[in-house]
Amino acid sequence: MRLARLTLAAAALLLVTTASVPSGTPLSQTERHTSLSSDAIEPRGAAPRPAVQRARHEPPFGAFVGSWDNYIPNIAKMATWLNGADMQVGHTYLAGNGWGDVEGESVVLGLWSQWKLADPQRKLVLGVPMLVPNENNMPDAEVARLLARANKGEFDLHFLKLARKLVALGGQDTVMTLGWEMNGTTYTSRCKPDPTAWKAYWRRIVTVMRSVPGQHFKFDFNPTRGLDAIPWTRCYPGDDVVDIIGMDSYDQPAGGTFDEYISEPYGLQDQVEFAAKRGKPVSYPEWGLFRNGDNPEFVRRMVEWMRTHDTAYQTVTDYCPHGFWQCDRNPRSTSAFKQLMSGSKGAAFPSAPHPGQ
Repeated sequence: MRLARLTLAAAALLLVTTASVPSGTPLSQTERHTSLSSDAIEPRGAAPRPAVQRARHEPPFGAFVGSWDNYIPNIAKMATWLNGADMQVGHTYLAGNGWGDVEGESVVLGLWSQWKLADPQRKLVLGVPMLVPNENNMPDAEVARLLARANKGEFDLHFLKLARKLVALGGQDTVMTLGWEMNGTTYTSRCKPDPTAWKAYWRRIVTVMRSVPGQHFKFDFNPTRGLDAIPWTRCYPGDDVVDIIGMDSYDQPAGGTFDEYISEPYGLQDQVEFAAKRGKPVSYPEWGLFRNGDNPEFVRRMVEWMRTHDTAYQTVTDYCPHGFWQCDRNPRSTSAFKQLMSGSKGAAFPSAPHPGQ
């Protein structure tokens, strides 16, 4: 989840930068058992674990260095700082103030597409809101009403326009983190007010966007780690409309350990097992420091985790308090990150087609 909203200038239909907020308080053992028993993830020990797919490559990586198009040169600057690392993933977001934002500003999408097209191994990851306004503390009842309207097709045209623009500009293989962090409370594009309607709406959006000739989009189901407002498994819309199972993973709550981040309900272990059952890769579209300050152990463990699982891509959130290159608050973690990622050549982004493609 994210703090520090940016207000868009009136003259710019550009993109939005945000930061993270905590995911809630720890669960009691009773609450954990109840929540885990209510959906697709079974309590530990209840059934044999599926084989977790292991990475055969260095995961393609990048950083969120800012949403505005003039942040694009920072990717090359950060790569130079990492001694020539091949940062193959660009990550940005569409603003969600109105439907025009969701349709995408052609100039901005074009500049990001130009960055991607300069190297065939590059990939653009785009956060796409499902409802607008996306960050105005909308009550649950109003979210549910919007979801009902959405499932009548009222908003289809906006996603059709976005898909057509991306294909026309060369972004036909963009990865969409559609309705990211849907298991939380921050965004209007959230699941808890009506999970059934939310899943149907996700399916509708994917169907609309996949109808555009020439598209090869991938759709990344991207909750925040752990049990937030709702178990993220209750929001999962189906294997045929999801290509990647992502997770935003920040170093929180205060006092948390990486072992807890692995074993907590709906944490890292549950994510990779859920993905393994479905033969899908995982991703980490947002990760970084947060509630525990300068913590190089988190950095080392997170990079190791991503390198030893079937990670389609990872993008660190690189601004304070989360990051390393643009933030001088975390000298020990910065040193660890630079040592781990310096000179990394990454790998080609997995190119398996989505179902029916």
